[in-house]
Amino acid sequence: MTFASPIGTGHVYAGQIETWATILTVAATAVAGDVLTAGAMRRIGDLDLVRANSGLGGAVRAVVSSPMFLLGVLSMAVSFFSLLFTLSNVELSLAAPASASLTFLGNAFAAKLFLRENVDRRRWLAALLVCAGVFLLAK
Repeated sequence: MTFASPIGTGHVYAGQIETWATILTVAATAVAGDVLTAGAMRRIGDLDLVRANSGLGGAVRAVVSSPMFLLGVLSMAVSFFSLLFTLSNVELSLAAPASASLTFLGNAFAAKLFLRENVDRRRWLAALLVCAGVFLLAK
């Protein structure tokens, strides 16, 4: 189902499948970027220690020479441009909270699965409540 923009530009918003495909793309690439960047920084270690041993240049080199970090930054860039595309085709009042909540939930799953973080019941409940709110918004 499509509907016209209330701004009067004549823009027709995306249908349900395109809407959720673009929102899921934003969330998935944001989660990938967050997990890859966090994983890279954990592998690199404490940047203060790296800087103390190798100077500021050494700390910068340690970060920018990490393939995992660079892939994380690339994922974040794809997420950003996906968000721009989404915002040009989906109502902001749905796109922003939906992509943010799915990113929040995806980060909890990815942190548990890939980074072996302790994600307690309170965090799972919070993520599910946020998603339930978005579900109510989407109706």
